[in-house]
Amino acid sequence: MATFDLTPLFRSTVGFDRVQMLLAHAMQREDNGYPPYNIEKCGEDQYRIVMAVAGFSKDDISIIAERNRLTIRGQLKEKPERTYLYRGIATRNFERRFELADYIEVVGATMGDGLLVIDLKRELPEELKPRKIEITTGRVTQLETKQLEKPAEQVAA
Repeated sequence: MATFDLTPLFRSTVGFDRVQMLLAHAMQREDNGYPPYNIEKCGEDQYRIVMAVAGFSKDDISIIAERNRLTIRGQLKEKPERTYLYRGIATRNFERRFELADYIEVVGATMGDGLLVIDLKRELPEELKPRKIEITTGRVTQLETKQLEKPAEQVAA
């Protein structure tokens, strides 16, 4: 499996956005073969996971979102009795886990044309969002600082 060094792409993030690190980690894992998936960045705070799940219906797939983890399981409820001359479409049971960055929430999931699409959004709490500080003009006042009284023993030491 090819390993890609994405370090030059991370230099502008300064540790703020863990999504790139999680993507690099997912690419280096050996067990990421089935089902194939894409992770897309759709906007500043919007992401999408697209997973190829040909042969599965929406009743065969469960999506569980826990704290910083998304688990997708596919289990065929009934297997039709067929004789295959060639079988190239894999329809085996699977479980795929994604570690989500802080404040990433699952917005919704849709399924069509053999693709499962899961939309994600980063929702920062108000206290973590950048805020603009208004600059006022006028007289500058000095902040009062209270000096702690030191015991005589500490002063002598």
